[in-house]
Amino acid sequence: MGEQSGSKVVVDVGKWEWSELIKKEDWWAVWLGFFILLMGVLIYFPHADEMKTELVDIEGKYLADAQKTDKFKTIGWYQLNDAKQGVKAKNIGAGKWLATFSKKPYGWKTNPLDAFFMTQEAADAKKASAVTKYESAKAAEETALTAAQAAEATAEAAGFNDTALNEAAKTSIADWRNAWLKASKAKAKTKVSPYNQVGWLIFLGVCFAVFFGVGMAAMGKSFKEFVIGFSFVYLVAVLAYLASSQATMKTYGVGYAFWAIFGGMLISNTVGTPKWAMPAVQTEYYIKTGLVLLGASILFEKIITIGTAGIFVAWVVTPTVWLVTYWFGQKIVKMPSKRLNATICSDMSVCGVSAAIATAAACKAKKEELTLAVGLSLVFTSIMMIVMPAIIKSTFPVDKQLILGGAWMGGTIDATGAVAAAGAFLGEKALYVAATIKMIQNVLIGVIAFCVALYFTTRVEVEETGRKVGPMEIWFRFPKFVLGFIGASIIFSLIYTSLNSQVAGLGPAMIDQGVVKGMGDFFRGWFFALSFVSIGLATNFRELKEHFVGGKPLILYAFGQSFNLCLTLIVAYIMFYLVFPELTATI
Repeated sequence: MGEQSGSKVVVDVGKWEWSELIKKEDWWAVWLGFFILLMGVLIYFPHADEMKTELVDIEGKYLADAQKTDKFKTIGWYQLNDAKQGVKAKNIGAGKWLATFSKKPYGWKTNPLDAFFMTQEAADAKKASAVTKYESAKAAEETALTAAQAAEATAEAAGFNDTALNEAAKTSIADWRNAWLKASKAKAKTKVSPYNQVGWLIFLGVCFAVFFGVGMAAMGKSFKEFVIGFSFVYLVAVLAYLASSQATMKTYGVGYAFWAIFGGMLISNTVGTPKWAMPAVQTEYYIKTGLVLLGASILFEKIITIGTAGIFVAWVVTPTVWLVTYWFGQKIVKMPSKRLNATICSDMSVCGVSAAIATAAACKAKKEELTLAVGLSLVFTSIMMIVMPAIIKSTFPVDKQLILGGAWMGGTIDATGAVAAAGAFLGEKALYVAATIKMIQNVLIGVIAFCVALYFTTRVEVEETGRKVGPMEIWFRFPKFVLGFIGASIIFSLIYTSLNSQVAGLGPAMIDQGVVKGMGDFFRGWFFALSFVSIGLATNFRELKEHFVGGKPLILYAFGQSFNLCLTLIVAYIMFYLVFPELTATI
């Protein structure tokens, strides 16, 4: 099994076996994730010519106005962009069916049953109220558009050579875009129709049980026991979505992740998780499949649109924060568990729960350590999502609220959904910057997982056991789903670029608004919810008790997030306003 090397043993784990590809959880996460993405390609790509024709027609209508000047983004530029974004492969019949099939419980205020049922009468009343609000928002948007058109015409009359007039036009157009964003949100709420979601949820649950059960059977587990247990895990996930869809919870950003973990922990620490449900409590199986799907949404061409400034904020600040926080945990706080230290660092510096689970898998952290890290993340995310936009609004100069504020939130708020919600509070431009930087940061999930796996196998575990490991051992312990995550990103980035080379906008129409949002995103949220429920169901408060001694995890997280907030703000200001001001002017 090993050979002597000095005073230590070099571990030799044997040869690679092809059966690993169908017997290991990581590989099944890759196969299942790519199966979903492949189905998306087969469903949407036959409609590429239709999308191409529509995009060509749109360019013919708006392109001239969009290219009036390169001094700022004109009204025509936005109209061209809006029209192209409206071309969505997911709007075909199959896409609409998939949206219904994978639908989570609807929003509700006082009656939870509204999340599952709505009569025609109730739908008509809700639609009438939404239409009234939309008409008001639309009127405000039209007024803002008229003002923007007048300001742009004035700047155009001066040949776009008057700096003051150009700035006035930019400001007026920005006001119109914020009014347009509010009107768009109001319009979305007018699309109300009666529904009965119960049958669809049961059908979806059965499909998920079979989908994941096939992999479990291939890995040597009981398909029957998994399916029976899955019914319980899935029910808790549905209830988590039900709780998060309540109006007040949505307002304060208390999302499904919190309710899934809370619900699972409530069960496990009161009546106890039923033994028959335990075969389906598979935290990593679900999340790894979801992370492979996430990889397809990280597209290189979109990353470079925000330039070196955004890449620097995400890819330089994040590793720096991780390393400094890990050092602080070991040297200053003296965290007893290096694995908990690493998991908290990834959770706080990269992108919250997804990074925490990937890191926990890479360093073999205990389930209670993962639960603790995730719990801290959820609490801080909910607070930051509400507090940061308010701070930016009240303290930042008006001309820096959108870009600097968006970059700050995108680099520090953990959850992608929370980043988008916080960005939207400030305006469309802040939403774009925040979401793009968070997407760039998400790339690091795989990189951090790999580095953590390498560090713990070659350094930490050598110190703990006195044994060195060979290259094959590192390969066996490396989380293979990361290959799927990275592979999906590379493959769909290449396809995206290829499609865009044919017609501008074809990549977003077919990938963003087709395979990703019309297939991968439909299921990724569900897979994450199943994972979070599993975390809760497998966690016992008594096991967490020892980690709270002295408050060290909280101190570590608070320090790391404080350092993250300060460094991200400083670097974002330097990169967007001192090093690349010309990029900032064109966003």
